[in-house]
Parts: sequence; structure tokens; C-alpha cells
Amino acid sequence: MYTVVKIVVSACLIGAVTELARRYPLYGGIIAALPLVSLLSLVWLKIQGQPSAHLQQFLLGVIIGLPATIALLAGVYIALKHNVHILFAFTVGLICWGAFLGVQKWIGLLLKI
Repeated sequence: MYTVVKIVVSACLIGAVTELARRYPLYGGIIAALPLVSLLSLVWLKIQGQPSAHLQQFLLGVIIGLPATIALLAGVYIALKHNVHILFAFTVGLICWGAFLGVQKWIGLLLKI
């Protein structure tokens, strides 16, 4: 039952954001850029009784993933700006994301992080 509640609440949130974006694209994008998924996930993890150390590791992963996510979104934006098909634009974004994560990992190895 708990899983169903999580799915319904999460789906309603995504539906509300996409409906807002349909009517007001700029505001929908701003709202979508909010850490809704991160915060919602954090709430679900806390409700499920995860310890603070687990929540901290989750948030660290979110922080580490932010630059690569920005690269993904920038890649998709640039591709769409050049009238590229949406699926190819997603592919470009995913390549940017993977490349950026690879660079981050390489830098982390160099710095021994």
C-alpha cells in the first residue's frame, strides 16, 4: 500500500508540473528545476526509517550528479535549438551527461577524492 501512495503522490506532482509547463513553459521549467524529486525522495527515505548517514550519502550523490545533469540539459537545449529531433536531442544530452560524469570521476581520481 505504501508503494502505491508513493507512486500516486509522485505521479500527481509530475503531472502538475507538466500541466503548468504546458501553459507557462518558462515557469514550468523553473518549477521543474526545483529539487522536487530529490526532496520527495528524501522524504520517502526518511519516512521509511533510513538513518541520517544514508540520507547524507543520498544527498551527496545528488550534489555530485548536479553538474552532469546541467550538462545533459544544456546538451538537449542546444540540440533542440538547432531543430534536432527530440530523441536525438535526448541522445546528445545523455552523451553529455556520461562524458561529464566520466570527467568528474577522472578528476576525482587525480585528486584522490
